[in-house]
Amino acid sequence: MQPLQWERRPDGLRAPALVCAFKGWNDAGDAATTALQFVGTQLGASRFASIDPEEFYDFQATRPHVKMTEGQTREISWPAVEIFEARVPRAPRDLVLVSGSEPSMRWRTFSQLVIDLAEALGAQLVVSLGALLADVAHSRPISITGLASDPALVERLGLQPTSYEGPTGIVGVLQAACGQAGIPAASLWAAVPHYIASAPNPKAALALVRKLEGLVGIAVDASDLERAASDYERQVNLAVQSDPDVQAFVERLEKAADDEEPIDPRELPSGDRIASEFMRFLRQRGDDPA
Repeated sequence: MQPLQWERRPDGLRAPALVCAFKGWNDAGDAATTALQFVGTQLGASRFASIDPEEFYDFQATRPHVKMTEGQTREISWPAVEIFEARVPRAPRDLVLVSGSEPSMRWRTFSQLVIDLAEALGAQLVVSLGALLADVAHSRPISITGLASDPALVERLGLQPTSYEGPTGIVGVLQAACGQAGIPAASLWAAVPHYIASAPNPKAALALVRKLEGLVGIAVDASDLERAASDYERQVNLAVQSDPDVQAFVERLEKAADDEEPIDPRELPSGDRIASEFMRFLRQRGDDPA
């Protein structure tokens, strides 16, 4: 069985951009996958293909789910990468959206599969979305860093070029593979406050959506996501104000951001303890995101 399983072949895609996001290590606060899902929903995206998980996932790490159908039949739902088309008549291009969990193995083979898909559909640009944990305050604008095969693109979008060195995920591997294949590619990363990493972060998702709009030349109605981002910031503010240590922690992050100076982690309380306090606050309010 071929890993790439076509349900149908989309015809007439106009200068498509292939946009992907993966749950897991690359997706702090679910920001990247939330952004991609939101864009797909707003544009009425429809699925046309998927990638079979058998070659790429460790099912003990990414387990399939069992569910009941009509209250009698047990059905297994396997982790898979789904591929959608989004037609955007008033924009200069259409989109191909690739969404799923980060694969567990054979990343080079997986990346080549995505490249083959992009070439088969005539994609003119591959965009990957990611989100990382950082020493940033939730009350400040979300920082978006990025890299692209064309450095002028980073400058045009007003992105902060990334200087990260260290472990990478499938997003970094795919970006490098596109470069080696000669496919124009860009990667957008949102910085998510590490002290609230366990909670979905619609504010970071909104920032990714806005940068993606500028990159691929589309526009979506983000009113719902804007409201979710406002509610998120309000809830986090309440949690911060309920604990003096948490408030001092955030104020130091805010000062570091305003002064554009790095902060010494030794001067801050444990991020794990702050995260624990925040999750406790949400549970008490009945807003536990788990």
